Amino acid sequence: MSVLTHWPDEQLCLSYKERRFAVEAVEKAFASTLESLKVDIGLVEMFESIYVPLGAWLARRKQLQPGPLVVGINGAQGAGKSTLFNLLEVILTEGFNLRVVGFSIDDLYKTRAEREEIGKRVHPLLQTRGVPGTHDVHLGIDILNALKSCDENSVTKIPVFDKSIDDRCPAEVWQEWLGPADVIVIEGWCVGAEPQQADDLAQPINELEQSEDADGAWRAHVNAQLAADYRDLFAMIDVLLMLKVPSMDAVFEWRSLQEKKLAERVKYIYDTQQPTDHLRIMDEGEIKRFIQHYERLTRHMLEEMPDRADVTLLLNDNHKIYDIQINRPLEQTQ
Repeated sequence: MSVLTHWPDEQLCLSYKERRFAVEAVEKAFASTLESLKVDIGLVEMFESIYVPLGAWLARRKQLQPGPLVVGINGAQGAGKSTLFNLLEVILTEGFNLRVVGFSIDDLYKTRAEREEIGKRVHPLLQTRGVPGTHDVHLGIDILNALKSCDENSVTKIPVFDKSIDDRCPAEVWQEWLGPADVIVIEGWCVGAEPQQADDLAQPINELEQSEDADGAWRAHVNAQLAADYRDLFAMIDVLLMLKVPSMDAVFEWRSLQEKKLAERVKYIYDTQQPTDHLRIMDEGEIKRFIQHYERLTRHMLEEMPDRADVTLLLNDNHKIYDIQINRPLEQTQ
């Protein structure tokens, strides 16, 4: 594993000693994983060059404001949003002694029954989860407000969505967070997205839009959602991080890999003699059609968000970070 870039020297926040302590704390936290994966040198280099400096930058950003820091992580399907959150959670917790809670915008998906109702009432394509209009945005706003105002005894419940059954899990298995948080992370493929101009919606961009949204009603509805409730949700984000994928081809490849991992999970469940008929695994054709639901907004974000996000991590075709773009610098505090 080779490191292709490093965090800009002029944005190395906190002291060298604080960052060094964080690197050692993260190495210790990942010790067993590093040993089993046999990639300790490369991964430690990435901690030192990219991830711990990013954590220090966020920790410094937290120092500059009262109350919790709300961090949004944007990235197309398969970009590594969940992995980035997991790394930052360990780094900020173990390395900088911050309390970190996070959830995915995917966990805000409306239930399958709700999406079926919207599909009948507004447009059939809204039955497919993913695009703006298929999330319970007000639930997300309520969760962020609760996490930002909770005290030591508060319990905040965060929903869980099971993609293998394409439905929200019952409330009794939702995540529970006790007490206040220093950093709140919301990650998702359309986190921080802005609506397109009306003229940009005129022409379909793929087969799905051409055949199933010829009059543009679906994409107009999606765009209107971004201009309404989603804008209120994303306005609560203090820092926006973007994982910029290299192309839509990479999105298809990486999303296909995610589905293969889900299939392996289903096989494991089947091998343990549990029923799997209710689980939904897509083949290649279904994945292609599924991604076409996301394509318009993904292309829009790839074009306009890299220069707007606070930090953009640029990925190459091998899923490696090859460049880092900081659009909202902090003062240097080494």
